[in-house]
Amino acid sequence: MNKTIFHTNFLLQNEMARRLYHGHASDLPIIDYHNHLPPTEIATDKRFANLTEIWLKEDHYKWRAMRALGVNEELITGDATDEEKFMAWASCLPKTLRNPLFHWSHLELKRVFDVDQYLNERTAHEIYKHCNQLLQTPNYSTTGLLKKFDVEHVGTTDDPCDNLEHHQAIAASGTTIKVAPSFRPDKALYIADKQAFIVYLHKLEAASGITISSFTSLLEALQKRVDFFNKNGCRISDHGLAQMPTTIGMTAELEAEFVTFLRNDKQFSNPAAFAGELLLQLCRMYHEKGWVQQFHLGPLRNTNCRLLARLRSDAGVDSIGDFPQAYKLAQFLDALDRDDQLAKTILYNINPADNEIFATMCGNFNDGKIRGKMQFGSGWWFLDQLDGMEQQLNALSNMGLLSTFIGMTTDSRSFLSFPRHEYFRRLLCNILGQDVERGLLPNDENWLGGMVADISYHNAKAYFNS
Repeated sequence: MNKTIFHTNFLLQNEMARRLYHGHASDLPIIDYHNHLPPTEIATDKRFANLTEIWLKEDHYKWRAMRALGVNEELITGDATDEEKFMAWASCLPKTLRNPLFHWSHLELKRVFDVDQYLNERTAHEIYKHCNQLLQTPNYSTTGLLKKFDVEHVGTTDDPCDNLEHHQAIAASGTTIKVAPSFRPDKALYIADKQAFIVYLHKLEAASGITISSFTSLLEALQKRVDFFNKNGCRISDHGLAQMPTTIGMTAELEAEFVTFLRNDKQFSNPAAFAGELLLQLCRMYHEKGWVQQFHLGPLRNTNCRLLARLRSDAGVDSIGDFPQAYKLAQFLDALDRDDQLAKTILYNINPADNEIFATMCGNFNDGKIRGKMQFGSGWWFLDQLDGMEQQLNALSNMGLLSTFIGMTTDSRSFLSFPRHEYFRRLLCNILGQDVERGLLPNDENWLGGMVADISYHNAKAYFNS
């Protein structure tokens, strides 16, 4: 069988692109500053039973493709065996041509397991057996995989109520890989769902040791958790929102209402004001600690009630939303900047129509004190593919400075996703190589190579003080 397209010069379409990638990007370590890897699996150096467990069980992209091809849900998230689920996926992958899954999946098989065959129904049994055998060896445990990809820094995503015991165990293990928590307090903002909100406040009380009876005591509880996270190596926060909340804030009347809200069955009258004030106060805490704050904006979540009832959240039924972004985002950032309390900030959009909005918004709030303080984040979720990343890089280049960009992050739950950094680096080098060929950039490898190395690694290392 012919080898796959994932050879040494995959995506590199001219000589300059090849020289930039192989000479200035390919061997650099990885700083994956935002992902959803489970810290417990790193702390216990987990080994996976088979390829299905590590590759398919949490991958909503694959689930969506399989559903589109008419695969029964039993073979996706149901009670079918792991091998049956893998064989179902193998039969689907040849039909994903031009979807990013075709590139990602084969690049992961090639880089992780040295599989240089296309996965299909004919090759599935051989590939499954080969990968499963490797997964039982020490080099394919969670820490083994991190070392295999020369991952220097992992930024997990963690709830304020988490006791961070797994991060503490990792830090005490003596590993050279930095695994740092990120503070994700979204549940504290969702006051509109009163039942879930009250349950969450009880967890926050237990974690912080503070009885929450007012808006002030809620802020005290969150401050305690920020302090605890900071003590345990956290330097990044993260928020996933449809759009930024209002900056109108909590009046004295709303604060009084919040006190009675905690004791009665009524809904809170102004959830937007509550969320806006709480988020502003949290962002001031981040600034005081010198953290980086991230905002992932724009998804329309949980749209399919039938699948949601069966699988709950993270069922693979989210999509790009068309929420207005610019006005509230500008108001929110300005409210912090007015008091010189705007932390280093990364903005991620999920709607490609907002690329130029986000790229120009970042330029409004750079302050001349920190290089690249405001970052237009890498292509995210539905946009972390060839076309989406190209659009993001072009918007950033046209509206800001590509040279200050902190590069790619996987935003993934899978330990097999690190080849996406390679994918990004190859794409970056190819864009620059094509510009040289078209006479748009200097034909100077060292000049361009320095920028490639910065974007691939050095900018992120400096930005996160990693």
